[in-house]
Amino acid sequence: MLNCISLWRETPASTSSTLTFPTTAHESDTRIFPDVTEHREECEESLDVWGFVDTHFQASTDGAVEVTGNRYPLSGQKLPNLLPWISNLMEVDVSAKVIYPSKYPTPIPESVINEDFLAELQLRFEAPQVSQDPAQRLRHGHGHSQSEMYAIKHAQLRRVPDIVLYPENEEDVIHLVKAAGKHNVSIIPYGGGTNVSEALECPHDELRMIASVDMRQMNRVLWYDPVNRMAAIESGAVGRHIVKELAKYGYTIGQYVFCSYEILYETDFVTYHSEPDSIEFSTLGGWIATNASGMKKNKYGNIEDIVLDINVITSMGRLERTAALPRESVGIDMRRLLFGSEGNLGIITSAVIKIFPLPEVQQYGSILFPSFEKGVAFMYELTQRGGQPASIRLVDNTQFQFSMALKPASTGVKAVMGRLQKEYVTRIRGFDSWKMVACTLVLEGRADEVKYQESVIYALAAKHKGLKAGSENGERGYLLTYNIAYIRDFGIDHYIIAESFETSVPWSRTLELCQRTKARVFKEHAQRKLPGKPFVTCRVTQVYESGVAVYFYLAFFFQNVEDPSGIYAEIEKAARDEILLCGGALSHHHGVGKLRKGFLDRIMSQEALEWRKKLKSSVDPSNIFGAGNFTT
Repeated sequence: MLNCISLWRETPASTSSTLTFPTTAHESDTRIFPDVTEHREECEESLDVWGFVDTHFQASTDGAVEVTGNRYPLSGQKLPNLLPWISNLMEVDVSAKVIYPSKYPTPIPESVINEDFLAELQLRFEAPQVSQDPAQRLRHGHGHSQSEMYAIKHAQLRRVPDIVLYPENEEDVIHLVKAAGKHNVSIIPYGGGTNVSEALECPHDELRMIASVDMRQMNRVLWYDPVNRMAAIESGAVGRHIVKELAKYGYTIGQYVFCSYEILYETDFVTYHSEPDSIEFSTLGGWIATNASGMKKNKYGNIEDIVLDINVITSMGRLERTAALPRESVGIDMRRLLFGSEGNLGIITSAVIKIFPLPEVQQYGSILFPSFEKGVAFMYELTQRGGQPASIRLVDNTQFQFSMALKPASTGVKAVMGRLQKEYVTRIRGFDSWKMVACTLVLEGRADEVKYQESVIYALAAKHKGLKAGSENGERGYLLTYNIAYIRDFGIDHYIIAESFETSVPWSRTLELCQRTKARVFKEHAQRKLPGKPFVTCRVTQVYESGVAVYFYLAFFFQNVEDPSGIYAEIEKAARDEILLCGGALSHHHGVGKLRKGFLDRIMSQEALEWRKKLKSSVDPSNIFGAGNFTT
């Protein structure tokens, strides 16, 4: 497990929207610097599977699946329909009794030691800030891609960091980067370890000592400014901590997290209802380094829209600016090079970001459509009219059925109501159970604003044959995101290997891309004579005026199949090929890492690739930041 220490600020909240503006130079600094009070929060994270150690899916002898722990709405619930539904869909027998036993930890490579570098570290770093523990070395050598997670349980990572460092302030980072340059050590920054692009995988041919720099002890809100609505936050702050801290002052960062004010389960955390599902574990620095995106970008923008300034330590020293301003025209903005840099140019230590008042009202919603085509047409018209809510997403029929299979058994009045609702939708309204899809919504803002949006959205949905399905179903759809993140590890225990991948695509090719990518997966699966049928499903997760983001899940049954991880990689590569053939992006928000690096010459010219190489070699000539993600 990983025990994190978080630094919370005990400062009175200030939620008033009425502020007194400064009138003199003496009053011009409107920043508030919270007092730092250390509180220990034991956030026990698993080393070998996703998430917290107290939460996982497990099958009982009666075939039902249970979610352990008490953190999520599904926790403690039994899901009797999940395994039968999966078995039926994939045309295989997924048995609760047949387990693919994990061999974690698989063999860990021997350390490469640079004694001069270690001696230099001792001049500043205390013993708890330096770890050569094999379990921590292994954990810091991978993210959460299927290939990496399969390797730590059933194969082996060929190279892992030789040491893990935990800087506590920017001066620590400066010291270790200088020491690495002086003694020719490779550095790989580490945030939450949640990436699914193999960005944290150590280059197999790296002969130098590799130091993983875990930034999560640098997790403070340095200051916030209620007048200019911005905050400086250290890069190692994880999403759940940022949510809780800013909420104390009446603010949120919006597009990455949604802070609800009720506690849905017994923990110390406020709840947060939006993607990415890694929000509980991923960091601000990681969001910038991967050019990430959040579900509520409609209202708040993507990460590149809310970041006003970035501090970064490079092999050449500190890059910083004197002020964070609304906008500038000062030539090439070097800060923008950090978005999507994936640890190859330096270590992000802090960022100034926009903050937003907590919304007056939050409202969930859901709509059933008779087909995916109808749902996409509705989303297109809504977006072109400019009435989209903070978040809107559309799941296909397979994913809709999947969400039904994740429902606990209902009894009594609830069971009767469920049957009546189904009868109304299928018999009276004529929806086909094998074609219908669901759209979920999050609306937030002023009460009058949300009320108006609802009227526009549901009127337009009716035009496209949509049926209002209630706020409870909408909320449940978003909350399932966090549980689904855990289900992949359960799957591999029962011979199902799975992963997600994503893209963006123009509106005009959205349906084509979804259909052709699924068809390509079925074709590749059949060519390899794999058992049963593949599980492949998609949802539209974000909308833009010019197109959408599409998120896929892919899985197949691998009992008695040799090298399932390698076969999965082949099929996913084929799916990515089809996405590019359909005019889709290499990635919308996951990034490139090493997993998709081989496709770069498909999306940019050789001159562009060479420009990237020269940029890297000019600012980091000794390749101190040696993650190997930036160039082919």
